[in-house]
Amino acid sequence: MSATSFRSYTGTFLAAAGAIALAGAAATAAVSSLTPTVESIPYPGGRPPSAAEVALGRQLFFETRLSSTETISCATCHKPERGLADGERVSTSGVTGVPLKRHTPHLYNLAWGKTIFWDGRSTSLEDQALGPIRNPLEMGLPGDVAADRLKKVPYYVAAFEHVYPKSGVAMKNVAKALSAFERTLVSNDAPFDRYEAGDKAAMSTAAVRGRQLFFGRARCSTCHSGPNFTDDLFHNTGVISDDIGRAALDRVGEFQMRPYPFFQMRQAFKTPSLRNVALTAPYQHNGSEAALADVVRLYNLGGRDPASYGKALDIRPLNLPDTELADLVAFLEALTSPVSVTAPARVDLTTRYTP
Repeated sequence: MSATSFRSYTGTFLAAAGAIALAGAAATAAVSSLTPTVESIPYPGGRPPSAAEVALGRQLFFETRLSSTETISCATCHKPERGLADGERVSTSGVTGVPLKRHTPHLYNLAWGKTIFWDGRSTSLEDQALGPIRNPLEMGLPGDVAADRLKKVPYYVAAFEHVYPKSGVAMKNVAKALSAFERTLVSNDAPFDRYEAGDKAAMSTAAVRGRQLFFGRARCSTCHSGPNFTDDLFHNTGVISDDIGRAALDRVGEFQMRPYPFFQMRQAFKTPSLRNVALTAPYQHNGSEAALADVVRLYNLGGRDPASYGKALDIRPLNLPDTELADLVAFLEALTSPVSVTAPARVDLTTRYTP
């Protein structure tokens, strides 16, 4: 080999090695990005809430005065002991006792959420927070009635004045405080996170196999992507239902090149985060799947309603054997990192506020 050829060969080899190293670094960065960090939360205005604002939001989260009957609070449906959901197919805990239309979603990692509710009708936690309070089937207090009630409680007058000195007790501040608290409900220390950080003993061998399937042949990460395992988009996944979902808000639909010409968002619902999914049964927007094993079977079948108009193109039979479905369930269980939430003491008319 001539000197010129050798130099050319060496240069090519080093360039290839450099490319491999860069690819490895990129892969490492991609893995590390699968764990959400508090530092990455997109706070309104770019500033984290104060400890006093979070504490006020926590108190309001458990405050039954925010319902017309003064018997239910946010925590009635978003029970800390049930994974911040309620364990029911659809909730019957509203002030009227009438079953709600959809399953109660969990609240984990909504700090990063771009859309809230199954149909995405809210685009911020602040907007979402007032929806259940004013909904006649949920907490049943229209307009500013909730704020008017809180103004009669000395503790809340002092707390709101301390946290929001220019505006005090107001519905917009109720929403801000609740949202500040909800942004603290971060799950990011699951066996999966520890495994990705280098602790290869953190997940079982079944969960490791399930991880390979989740990001590979099972194609779960097509929609359940990113640190919170959601693309924040809307998909029809073949769930049997007469609920039109996102189509009630999105009349035009998302244009798609395939198949011709496009699908509306009919029966499409938001991709839920899979953080702590093992704690939040049952599943789907209507609670129709009782357990994680049922969920993976649904997707293995390509949905339970294969003829559904507008079913997502990625929802098709996977033909995975039962052993691999069990591995997928093991992986989903490895996304569990409970968040401890304890109820504060109830505020009465003699309770004094101490900043």
